[in-house]
Amino acid sequence: MENLDSNKPIGVFDSGIGGLTVVRQLISVLPNEDIIYFGDTARVPYGSKSNATVIEYSIQNAKFLLEHKVKAIVVACNTASSVALPALEERFNVPIIGVIIPGANHAVKSTQNKKIGIIGTRATITNKAYSTQIKTLGDDVEVFETACPLFVPLAEEGWINHDATILVAKEYLGELKSQNIDTLVLGCTHYPILSEVIKKVIGENVELIDSGVATADEVKMELEKLGLINKSNAKGSYKFYVSDVPAKFKEVAELFMGREVINVEKVELEHLQSF
Repeated sequence: MENLDSNKPIGVFDSGIGGLTVVRQLISVLPNEDIIYFGDTARVPYGSKSNATVIEYSIQNAKFLLEHKVKAIVVACNTASSVALPALEERFNVPIIGVIIPGANHAVKSTQNKKIGIIGTRATITNKAYSTQIKTLGDDVEVFETACPLFVPLAEEGWINHDATILVAKEYLGELKSQNIDTLVLGCTHYPILSEVIKKVIGENVELIDSGVATADEVKMELEKLGLINKSNAKGSYKFYVSDVPAKFKEVAELFMGREVINVEKVELEHLQSF
């Protein structure tokens, strides 16, 4: 990693739009860093794909970001983080940070009663990525997991305080609430958009773990350790690439980012598949 340049951008990829909640946290923690985001919106979701396919797509995404001379890659996708991280680390000579390990670490540090809940897509819950990591950090911790697939479309519709969202949250979170958890991992990058409703339903005394926050902190520590923090005092610039429907991406991205999103460009799948 000795050839990396601190002035280069940070690369972030996700299977779609949810990873923008991670970008939002990166901007908060590292406001002077340039960021290049790639959302693979033509091939979303990754959760229904085979492990081999997710690894193949992740390698293509990383190669695309490296075309843009990024100094680090953030895998802002829970499925790719759980499946493809070892393959990416083996293949590429830049720092690569996923969302699962930072989120799990934060949850274990947060819990007081050793009862942690995890919510995510069906794929994330089925492959037990968070619970496995949490158990390596504290074998005395009890973990309770629930898939909440409808949260993704509700977040993308912007139904943040809608009655339907509250009803769905009550249905999904009822069992977790009965387990007396004191910490809840938002194991999908869409879910922070719904954190107000989730908090209302699960209880104000339960700490919500946004893996994007933990990941941004981890990225900052890694860049500091490697001497790769951008020393410029200028505000960072942001460029967004998608593999399909840039207009729809821009609309939802502004909801997720809490700011205007410009510089959105479509990447042809043929270009990705050529790597």
